[in-house]
Amino acid sequence: MDDGQGLRAAVRTRDGWAVPHAIVTITDMAGRQVARERTGEDGVLAAGPLPAGTYTAIVTAPGYRPEAATLIVHGSGSADLGTLVLARAGGAALPPAGTWTIDPAHSAVGAVARHIGLSSVRGRFGSFEGRIEIAEPVERSLVTARIDAASIDTGNKLRDDHLRSADFLSADVHPVIEYAGEGLTAVGPDRWTVHGGLTLNGVTRPVDLDMTFLGSGGDPWGGLRAAFRAEAELRRADFGIRFNQVMEAGIAMVGESLKVELEIQAVQGTELPQA
Repeated sequence: MDDGQGLRAAVRTRDGWAVPHAIVTITDMAGRQVARERTGEDGVLAAGPLPAGTYTAIVTAPGYRPEAATLIVHGSGSADLGTLVLARAGGAALPPAGTWTIDPAHSAVGAVARHIGLSSVRGRFGSFEGRIEIAEPVERSLVTARIDAASIDTGNKLRDDHLRSADFLSADVHPVIEYAGEGLTAVGPDRWTVHGGLTLNGVTRPVDLDMTFLGSGGDPWGGLRAAFRAEAELRRADFGIRFNQVMEAGIAMVGESLKVELEIQAVQGTELPQA
């Protein structure tokens, strides 16, 4: 509002970055809610005036601990909460900023598909590599991964050869599956959404990962490790993989969706231990 009247606030992390879409709830001294507003993409709140009086402002955002402050509204209806700083909610301490290298020997990249509408077929990729660049703030972290498409293993050679063919992965033409994560959004204690793009079968599409941070600690080789679990669901057709066979009952041999499951250990630094 141009006249400066109304409720004003800025919500920031401890690093000084904006917290977008934080909820600011205003209650009177009897605990009754009188207003509920949301910050913008820049973490700034600009709302209408309130009746004069003393209130409590409670600020909440996914992944952060709630913060409360006393709010005094003057006769003009204006009040300024200033800058409210939110601390990350509980859970394991985040790993230090910097480069982390994915350790394939202690990680797994898998996929699950429905088979004839009854059971699931699981496969794993035996060859992959990647790095995580943990930033300050963590929301600006980056992830890169490269997977050898031909390394798919479902425990059945005939099926694996078919999956490598032009009907599915086209591994001879598109030998590498790539993922590039370009930022995180907190969705709860130790849970994040990784925003990125997946290149599969020569097609790139936006794919978000639902990621859980499992903690970090030292390893027997004197290094520091961090562990993550993540998953996503893909539609095969989005990546140009449309092959299927339909049984007489009208049931497709292979489901249209594919669930990706990741178990990741990453080592601090750019080198993996010789073990």
